[in-house]
Amino acid sequence: MLKDQKPLISIITLNYNQEKVTCEFLESTRKLGYPNYEILVCDMASQVNPAPLIEAGNYPHTKILMNPKNLGFAAGNNWGMRMAKGDFFFIVNNDTEVTEDLLDKLLLPFFENPDIGVTCPKICYFEQPNIIQYAGFDKMNLFTGRVSGIGNGEKDLGQHNSSGPTYAAHGCAMLVKREVAEKTGMFPEKFFLYYEEWDWSARILKAGFKIWYTADAVIYHKESMSVGKDNPMKVYYHTRNRILYIRRNSHFFQLAVFSVFFTFFSAPKAMVAYISKKQFKQLRFFIKGALWNLYSSSYSPV
Repeated sequence: MLKDQKPLISIITLNYNQEKVTCEFLESTRKLGYPNYEILVCDMASQVNPAPLIEAGNYPHTKILMNPKNLGFAAGNNWGMRMAKGDFFFIVNNDTEVTEDLLDKLLLPFFENPDIGVTCPKICYFEQPNIIQYAGFDKMNLFTGRVSGIGNGEKDLGQHNSSGPTYAAHGCAMLVKREVAEKTGMFPEKFFLYYEEWDWSARILKAGFKIWYTADAVIYHKESMSVGKDNPMKVYYHTRNRILYIRRNSHFFQLAVFSVFFTFFSAPKAMVAYISKKQFKQLRFFIKGALWNLYSSSYSPV
């Protein structure tokens, strides 16, 4: 692949009852300087049909795909990738705003190193654009299931302006070479929501591809820095999938240590916190997420 080539990039974003947010994202894509792309808006059975509002915006290169079921983040994006025509898939949240040279910057590392399978931009918060959300990931601790995002919450003073390999892609914004999906599969649909990018990233790295943090590519994310941890469904899937990830990606000794750590430290700490805050619904969903792993296989579907 030569630098002067302009391969087709399929931009894939999900919509679920957020047609106005999705339109704001699509509006931002008008500024993209890259000439060869398609946008697939994959609707996950929204209560209100988003097509009229999106079509009224007359956004270029945009197709609306309607699914009769909410497939979740993992299966929803997989569905979009199966419908896409591109040589590359840009998986991106609908609550983001792109920058003019985003696709150009994310594409460049693929020309320079054939081992690169995925590139991710620097992700900053939309409301506070000088605050970083993601500048790569540290390696996950398979004994505790804990991970930290590089630069998360830091003021951007240029301290993370060096590109390089990272341990996992960020599901908010990741450019994936089609070859990667063909060789490793796609997001593990068993996860539905959260940790799916970590599981796919593990398979991508095992297949010999690199995941690349591209420091000069920037996208802005509208996610609040202080909201979301106490949402009961988020508690459920974070708990469920944290354990599921370890079950699928650790060795016996690591899993044994994690089980002890989670049972005697992590779980009691979380349960006490929910009880002290009188968050009994969150407590119930936390327990439900943990217990789910006692009755479910960890290996299928991928």
